[in-house]
Amino acid sequence: MSDDRRRRIVSVLHTAFADLMAADPVAFRSKFRKMAAEPFAFYRGSACLFYADMVDEPDEWADERTSRVWIQGDLHAENFGTYMDAEGTLVFDVNDFDEAYLGCFTWDVRRFAASMALLGWRKALPDDEITRLVQTYTRAYVRQVREFADKPGDELFSLRIDNTQGAINEVLLKARLATRVGLLTEVTSIRDFDRVFRPGPGVRALDADERAKVEAAFEAYLDTIPSGKRASSSLSYAVKDVVGRSGFGIGSAGLPAYNVLVEGRSQALENDVVLSMKQANVAAPSRIVDDEKIRGYFHHHGHRTAVSQRALQAHADPWLGHTEVDGVGFVVAELSPYVADLDWSDLTEPEDMLPVLEYLGRATAKAHCVSDSDSEQTLVDFQVEEAISAAIGDREDDFVAWVVEFAGRYAEQTRRDHALFVDAFRGGEIKGVRSV
Repeated sequence: MSDDRRRRIVSVLHTAFADLMAADPVAFRSKFRKMAAEPFAFYRGSACLFYADMVDEPDEWADERTSRVWIQGDLHAENFGTYMDAEGTLVFDVNDFDEAYLGCFTWDVRRFAASMALLGWRKALPDDEITRLVQTYTRAYVRQVREFADKPGDELFSLRIDNTQGAINEVLLKARLATRVGLLTEVTSIRDFDRVFRPGPGVRALDADERAKVEAAFEAYLDTIPSGKRASSSLSYAVKDVVGRSGFGIGSAGLPAYNVLVEGRSQALENDVVLSMKQANVAAPSRIVDDEKIRGYFHHHGHRTAVSQRALQAHADPWLGHTEVDGVGFVVAELSPYVADLDWSDLTEPEDMLPVLEYLGRATAKAHCVSDSDSEQTLVDFQVEEAISAAIGDREDDFVAWVVEFAGRYAEQTRRDHALFVDAFRGGEIKGVRSV
């Protein structure tokens, strides 16, 4: 049985990453080493395996509507943090939309719940405490969905400095201390009275031909910014410097990327803006959603990422857009100084974690149920909160128990899968990426 599962893990990873592994085997060797560190890291890097398994998982809560809502796609305990929204408000929310797509709302809920069970295991919490954490998250999710269904105006909801407490409020306050000047000082320097990117690890200078190609892609990107979020002056988008970038985290290994330095809202050097232009990947849920209407809606994966993020955030980054380089889709967004991720290292006791799980459940519900006013999406033409509320009905206890059972079972499966993955990687079974 373990041999069959190991071969399945290898097959799924190869199918998902073969092209990227061939393009940059060193980056994937680094990715797989990080995944080998412990089960939670493996889980973070193997969303493709999770969705391959979802094909065989029965789901009594999925119907014609609830199986086709916007989902974050890789929802786990470390994919939450802060951002500065288009209204200038610091918000705590789900982040990282590389895997965002349309699918069943339960995929996000179950993926997060299993990640919480893995995190609880890593912190040596007993099973009953892990159950309590997952229950708290799931009930908060259901409660917030029902509140959206009962009270119109859900796009006004957000987790902010003024309505949060504890660890979530601390993350928001930490983000508030950051400054654009601080970010610019870290990644740029002044040369001949203007800013340019600073050389450093993961930074690659471009030759004239590649730079011209990137600048042409940047010009095309400008047309994808919604009119309501476009700066009034073309000065804001004047390109000052461009570099290649590498060295991203587990999820973005091997994806080509560039940083673009632009003028910003004025010629004052402290107002310069750094944009990330990163090749978009194939969303893991898209591998099991057999729906040509959805697939055909997107021009490329950069378009899919940008549209999905606008659908999942009430007031998305005003710089968010997409473009193509050599016919491949890229997503463009600001490299914001106001990003601070939720850090679980200091959250060790269940009583400290329970309030956090309340907020995370609400944030997940908000992502499913609200849409940016500038979102161009037309794929979801119904009220998601009403659909989910109807599917759960008066069976909230059953739904919570179902999520808890899955979380424990799949976390245990992931711990076994992690060991099988390490053996396969060490044994050279993942073709295209050797362990040494």
